Amino acid sequence: MKFLAPAPVAALAATLMLSACAGMDAVAPQSTLLHAAPPAEWAGTPAAEWWRQWRDPQLEALIRQALRDNPGLRGAAARLRQAQALSDVSAAATLPQVNAQGQSTRQLHAEDNLVSPIGNGNYDWQTRATVSVSYDLDLWGREREALTASLNDAQVAAADARISALNLETAIVRGYLQLAEQYQQKDLAAAALQQQQALLELSRRRKAAGLAAEPEVVQQQGRLPPSRTQVEQIDERIATLGNQLAALSGQPPEAAGRLRRPTLSLAQPLSSLATIPAQLLGRRPDLSAQRWGVEAEAARIKVARAAFYPNINLSAFAGYQGIGFANLISPATALRGFAPAISLPIFEGGRLRGQLRAQTAAYDQAVESYNATLINALSETASAIAHVQSTVKQAEQADRALAAANRELALAEQSYRAGLSDQSPVRQLRLSQLSARQKQAQAQAQRLDGYAALMAALGGGIETLSPSENGATQ
Repeated sequence: MKFLAPAPVAALAATLMLSACAGMDAVAPQSTLLHAAPPAEWAGTPAAEWWRQWRDPQLEALIRQALRDNPGLRGAAARLRQAQALSDVSAAATLPQVNAQGQSTRQLHAEDNLVSPIGNGNYDWQTRATVSVSYDLDLWGREREALTASLNDAQVAAADARISALNLETAIVRGYLQLAEQYQQKDLAAAALQQQQALLELSRRRKAAGLAAEPEVVQQQGRLPPSRTQVEQIDERIATLGNQLAALSGQPPEAAGRLRRPTLSLAQPLSSLATIPAQLLGRRPDLSAQRWGVEAEAARIKVARAAFYPNINLSAFAGYQGIGFANLISPATALRGFAPAISLPIFEGGRLRGQLRAQTAAYDQAVESYNATLINALSETASAIAHVQSTVKQAEQADRALAAANRELALAEQSYRAGLSDQSPVRQLRLSQLSARQKQAQAQAQRLDGYAALMAALGGGIETLSPSENGATQ
């Protein structure tokens, strides 16, 4: 039997490797990452705990408890721990492996033993104790790239956990803003009900004095039930929002009864948010998750390419093997060995090329998913900025309407004090003033809610510098 000489074998191996490389070079990604163009300058920095800008200790306590006790968030944290553990498994493949093995077998030897007459027809113990060491040289970086992909997967899980946290924080902030508005609306509705009752009493006195007819009294009586219904509806909304906030923070419904009236004081001036830097979008956890996913798929492409190259593994073992236990550890029973191994795919029916095409397609999917998320983020942020700008203008109009109602009421009260009119016009104008205050409260609530939506669109809040600080940095 003839064997090929080393030189022809090496030449054959080199030829096969070159043909494999030529086959995989034709497979390449087809998608390209989009990038957001940042503006020239921006005098601001990210704010981690963006919800602290409302300066409400109760709101901060709710969010902190939610981040600690919310079941959905705890599940996201568990997924993150799982991804980190799997990256540890991938890291182990890049390190030498050391194993110890002990084995003992009770064996009956055949009476007609072809190997040795010792022990023929008798039982004895076959014992073996070895320590083995193996190491994959990973010349082409397959294991290292697999580790990189696993580490990127852990980053994806971390970003997913931040997505869950941000969604939870946003839901609590916006629910809390609604709760604050409902308390304001309740005060105004109660004041309007009080004015309605005063108008009813005034109508009754006018009727008793012969200055009004029964229809006027009936008309005023008919306005009371809707006002009382409005107060009851607001109480229901306050209770519902309290239950929602308790559930979001991982508490039972009984905790809603312990909520106090919100005391919001927004530190961030909304007028400074006319423009938002595009680079802040990179802080969005959904974009971060998508980008880490792209990096993971890129690393897996390298793993698929490395599969075309030879794999060299070194292993060695040492130990003892003998019959019985008495003389197991002795020079006569010692054994050792060294076993380098090389494997090279030659004919695999297109399996490796198919795996590379599949992985390249997975990379393209990840890129397009990132691009779609980026486009959606840009659109969402632009819409949020437009909404904030609109709510600022709406709040200004509500302020003007309230100022006009205040002036009209002041003139009516002046006329009443001068004896030129009775209380009825004053009471009616007070109702109009309360209606203007309700619209102002709604506009302010929409303004704050729009700000919260913008902060969520940016992946968290921002902190802007004062004019003096801004000038110092330029």
